[in-house]
Amino acid sequence: MSNDQQYDPYANGHGQQGPDVTQTWEGQTWDTQFQPVVQQQQPPVTYEAPYQDPYAQPAYEPAYEPSYDNTAYLPPQGAVAYEQPQQPQQPQQQPYAAAPAAPAAPVGYDTPVPEPVAEVAPAAPASAGYSSPTTSGNTRITDAQRARAEGRSPVIEPGFQPAALTAILGLLLAGGAAIGPYGLLVPLVLLQGLTAAGWFRLNGMWPARQGIALAFAGGLVADAALLATGREHAAAAILGTLGAWVLLCLVLQLRSHADPDERMYGLMAGVASAALTVVATGHLGAAPDAVVVGGIAVAATVVARALPLPGPVSLVVALLAGAGSGIAAGGLNDLGSSGALIGLAAGVCALVGLRVASYDYPSRFVHMTAGIALPLTAAAPAVYLLGRALA
Repeated sequence: MSNDQQYDPYANGHGQQGPDVTQTWEGQTWDTQFQPVVQQQQPPVTYEAPYQDPYAQPAYEPAYEPSYDNTAYLPPQGAVAYEQPQQPQQPQQQPYAAAPAAPAAPVGYDTPVPEPVAEVAPAAPASAGYSSPTTSGNTRITDAQRARAEGRSPVIEPGFQPAALTAILGLLLAGGAAIGPYGLLVPLVLLQGLTAAGWFRLNGMWPARQGIALAFAGGLVADAALLATGREHAAAAILGTLGAWVLLCLVLQLRSHADPDERMYGLMAGVASAALTVVATGHLGAAPDAVVVGGIAVAATVVARALPLPGPVSLVVALLAGAGSGIAAGGLNDLGSSGALIGLAAGVCALVGLRVASYDYPSRFVHMTAGIALPLTAAAPAVYLLGRALA
């Protein structure tokens, strides 16, 4: 069949060609022999660092020579080594890939584990008198408790405020003595009350209402007995009252249901408190001029001692202040230069009383009671004896 002969598909009537007819095509056709290969677009390949199992043994590469800086962790002798197949080498090594983290030590190896360091709480400022209030039931820490916990000296000076109050009370005693016995009685009763309460608190016994009341009552009885008998019988009134109050303190402790050791400790504290309170009556039985000199000398001594000076220097300055104030006060009355001796003796006794009030980690309450009263109370015997001798 020629190329110019047109093929009629419906020539045979049924739309079928004969067997000897060769079908040819004219015009543009598609080449069925050529099949183009369609390539699928693949996402860009990114190389990431391989996952490192922290408990797996590192793979050893044959072409890699280990150095001392890059050697893998080797388990100690006797440890069980687990064999793992080598991982195939990556086709390309990324030069900018991050170095894998060092594998952690397996469990059971003798690898020292660093212990967590506990943070040390900052120390509380030394200027704070008490710690911050809490709601968990903890008590506040006083200066004495903090000093005891830190191992500091048990001697804590009262400071300038108790010294100023002691000076005021000493000047009141001096002014009351210049007025008369009843003018002296008011500051003396205040001094005896502070002495009775401060001594019990200094010994760690609080509350001790019966002991404080008994000691304070002893001072009042001694004052009344001295006023009734006069200054000529001051020694008898003081010693008689003291003996009677020692018996009363003994009876009070015998009626107590506390332990024997505690009763003995309470007896000693009660007797000492009563004795000091009664001895303070010596200001009422001494010569008025001596009381004036003694009160001023004690005031000057404790104020000089409270100044911020080194220990030995402060001690010398305090004694010189006591003697100098004694001379000055003696020049205002009939004692004259003898007032220096009374002032020096009163200053020494005041320093002893101040030292006692500073001992054994005293609290603020001790400073405001015993720290005020003990310097004047301790000076009472010296004022009484030297006043009678030099008047």
